[in-house]
Amino acid sequence: MSNYVAIDFETANYSRTSACAVGLVHVRGGEIVTEKTLLIRPPQRQFNFTHIHGLTWADVENEPTFAELWGTLGEFISQGDFLVAHNASFDRGVLQGCCKSNGLQVPSLPFVCTVQLARKQWGIFPTKLPDVCGHLDIALNHHDAGSDSRACAKIVMAAEGEGWRFKG
Repeated sequence: MSNYVAIDFETANYSRTSACAVGLVHVRGGEIVTEKTLLIRPPQRQFNFTHIHGLTWADVENEPTFAELWGTLGEFISQGDFLVAHNASFDRGVLQGCCKSNGLQVPSLPFVCTVQLARKQWGIFPTKLPDVCGHLDIALNHHDAGSDSRACAKIVMAAEGEGWRFKG
């Protein structure tokens, strides 16, 4: 069984630097070891996606910035051998955008995309997170960063239970 961190970002607007929440779940040996959900104050006040995740500027205006949280985030991420996300290109882009805009080293860990994993492992289509969770009977409060990251972790756990292995 592998050692990984599932990650999910919610963004305030269309900018990859506008992370306003992150969910992190560390899995080792097929068990969830630690979970963390953090609110993040993005660099802009503009919120275009409140209708999706429910967060507003008022929810995050007194929270730490990405740079201020980086010690905690970077340490959590570094516990895994790889990262897991649903539609990983989005979360990879947010992580890279936030790191680069703050002059921080982007983690070099590879990503496993649970969209691709669900398609290959179970032939699930469509592969939106609620569809995959419904197929696998995984509880989900969609667009809550903690719930989404936990669901991604459980998707990988289910795949590993059927013999899937990370081939980094």
